[in-house]
Amino acid sequence: MERVLVIGHSTLVIRRAAAVVLGALVVAGAAQVSIPLPGTPVPMTLQPMAVLLVGGLLGARLGALSMILYLAMGAAGLPVFTPSPLLLPGIARLFGQTGGYLLAYPIAAWAVGALLTPGRRPGENPPVTPGHRPGVSRTEWVRTALAVLAGLVLIHLGGLAQLLILTGNLSAAARFGTLPFLLGDLIKIAVLVPILTRLTPTIRARL
Repeated sequence: MERVLVIGHSTLVIRRAAAVVLGALVVAGAAQVSIPLPGTPVPMTLQPMAVLLVGGLLGARLGALSMILYLAMGAAGLPVFTPSPLLLPGIARLFGQTGGYLLAYPIAAWAVGALLTPGRRPGENPPVTPGHRPGVSRTEWVRTALAVLAGLVLIHLGGLAQLLILTGNLSAAARFGTLPFLLGDLIKIAVLVPILTRLTPTIRARL
């Protein structure tokens, strides 16, 4: 007879709180890996990939909370944003060239988490049978790819909007903040889709 995994309320709260903190730290770590690109003040970093990973694994609500915590840490002056002499420190970073991307992180994480939770409200999880690992259907792969793509689009829209405000020119904003990153985005999708497809059900079931 199959057993259903039951988690006590206090244990669940601790797990969720730890997951939120860990997600913020993962993004903070990813922010330290950056590659300056010619012709744009916006560096290429692993942050977007980490944001979408956290959102997909933790779900909409916890993923968004994790990104809000990350932004709060950075705004408070903790060294969690990408280090760069060209970018503003602390809370001022949110109003600079990369601020639009950062402010879009909670929305992107929520969107990915929600899109990877079909037929259930964000934050709800189905019961899990220990040791049971169902196969992954083509539909799940496609859904995951679309979720990651949606998250990337939201991050780009946030960044594009901020750069448009700063430059006053849509073409310049796209040239600085979108076009240089399209190839990298394809790589992000290729990396994230198999990871999220395999790990999301297992992680969500424990939160």
